[in-house]
Amino acid sequence: MNPKPVLAALLAAAALGGAALAAPSLLPRDDGPSAAAPSAAASPPGAAAPPAPTRGVDRALLDSACAQAARLPRLRSLLVARDGEILAERYFRGATAERPANVKSVSKSIVSALVGIAVAEGHLRGPEQPIAPFFPEQLGRDADPRKRAITLGNLLSMQAGLEGTSFGGYGAWVGSRDWVRSALARPMADEPGGRMIYSTGNTHLLSAILTRATGRSTWAYAQRALAEPLGIRLPRWPTDPQGIYFGGNEMRLTPRAMVRFGELYRNGGWHGGRQVVPEAWVRASLVPRTRSPWSGDEYGYGWWLSTAGGHPMFYAWGYGGQFIFVVPELRLTVVTTSEPDLPREVGHLEEIRRILRTLIVPAAEEGGPVAAPDTLPGGGAR
Repeated sequence: MNPKPVLAALLAAAALGGAALAAPSLLPRDDGPSAAAPSAAASPPGAAAPPAPTRGVDRALLDSACAQAARLPRLRSLLVARDGEILAERYFRGATAERPANVKSVSKSIVSALVGIAVAEGHLRGPEQPIAPFFPEQLGRDADPRKRAITLGNLLSMQAGLEGTSFGGYGAWVGSRDWVRSALARPMADEPGGRMIYSTGNTHLLSAILTRATGRSTWAYAQRALAEPLGIRLPRWPTDPQGIYFGGNEMRLTPRAMVRFGELYRNGGWHGGRQVVPEAWVRASLVPRTRSPWSGDEYGYGWWLSTAGGHPMFYAWGYGGQFIFVVPELRLTVVTTSEPDLPREVGHLEEIRRILRTLIVPAAEEGGPVAAPDTLPGGGAR
């Protein structure tokens, strides 16, 4: 299969259908601090011109952000990178740079990247591909015909229409004997392509599809297609009873690996002189396709879309306070990890967002010395 027409179509769809959050300014490659700063001309048509580009950060504001972060009892790490350089790296309450964190639903953004790579390699056709042929037993002639209309894109954007497996139904779903069958057996709560119904079952179906399409486990494919090119460690994570790697939860990454993944998307899928994730897939992933009924933030293919301090932002979000925030106009990537197994506390998430909005983003707007304690390129596999 020649994937080029699919990728060209994705690029065209992103260019025509995107809002400000899918701006072309997301994609120019930045191979490090020597790269030229993006100009105002890179902004989307009709958008306000970004502030004059700066380098580095205001150290007083960044120090204040770190001090306030240290007071959050659930927080385990805070990393701030600009132009690929880590300008702040703090670990709390026993967390370390070497210890992988349970990133929870940040896993969904990683699965999205794997789907994009599988499209580029010809294992999958693209977002419009129906999923039914991958599940002939579960979606046979007697299945609701709407289920046979579900596409890869519907799963990626949480618009499959299936009743969700998350929140109140999560425990029963992961306690079932067959997670794939259980996810597909859910009744239809909406039409495919309709409203957002957040469901980890959707992403687990993508993991099952990747396994069948590539002939490798999701972990083995991720290791070859993503972890090795990025120079990061991706330990094995839990599987379902049939041995399919959990497709939307429980991956383990170090905070530095999370920064590198965020930087990969900030640079349009480019890392170390190589196009790891197709640029067209990055664009398509950051096109708003639906909106959360709870937060009001928009959602693309496995990535959340919002603003921070007036700047467009996309982010990966895992339960409890696992975040990868990317603010392309400021060439800024911010990572947090938190205690993953405590009851939900909205106040903790709001505090993380407040520190980002009121201290870290202004620190980048102000700029300052570029010298940093560590640098991602060439920093080794962590």
